[in-house]
Amino acid sequence: MGLTPEKKRDIIEKFKTHQTDTGSSEVQIALLSERISYLREHFKAHTKDHHSRRGLLKIVSQRRQLLNYLKRKDIATYHTLIGRLGIRK
Repeated sequence: MGLTPEKKRDIIEKFKTHQTDTGSSEVQIALLSERISYLREHFKAHTKDHHSRRGLLKIVSQRRQLLNYLKRKDIATYHTLIGRLGIRK
């Protein structure tokens, strides 16, 4: 099913940097991480779903680009974000 509007709202509330923030790097990375974890669970049941696997690779690449940007821009925020999300680095 993916992200429900309620789940998306909760993630935005948790990772926003200011009151009206919905699109900062931190929020985008958190939303992509949630989609990645959903697709990982999906592939446990549907191992031959190669079309969705290609989409997963695109999402992972997009998250990697955003993480690289955040790392260049603000290394302290980068380290706290990957700690909060549990991303290995």
